Amino acid sequence: MPLRMKLDAITLDCPDPPALAAFCHQATGLELHPESNADFAGLSQADGLLLGFQRVDDHRAPSRPGQAVPQQLHICFSVGEDLDEVEARLLELGAGKPEFQPHDEAGARVFTDPAGHPFCLVRS
Repeated sequence: MPLRMKLDAITLDCPDPPALAAFCHQATGLELHPESNADFAGLSQADGLLLGFQRVDDHRAPSRPGQAVPQQLHICFSVGEDLDEVEARLLELGAGKPEFQPHDEAGARVFTDPAGHPFCLVRS
């Protein structure tokens, strides 16, 4: 019988927590956690899930698709809107789009946040 555990937080290592939180706030609309600071920033979702960003000295961005620096975390977001429109906005906000795209780009696309963490947009 599995334990009854509720996911409360996902935390990403990064060099600049406030900057990465600002990027993700602009991309998702999640609210900045009131106790965010220079070493740890968070975004709160209505159901209580916290997306956290913690400062790590000498942070190295993940390499993809290689594993010289493992990807560390991978997040997927469903998007009901036009993927091209969402992509353009994310790139304006500072996201990167790796040359390697493992999916059919009409249905899913891989991006990186400003700290180099990969994430996907999937057409819902």
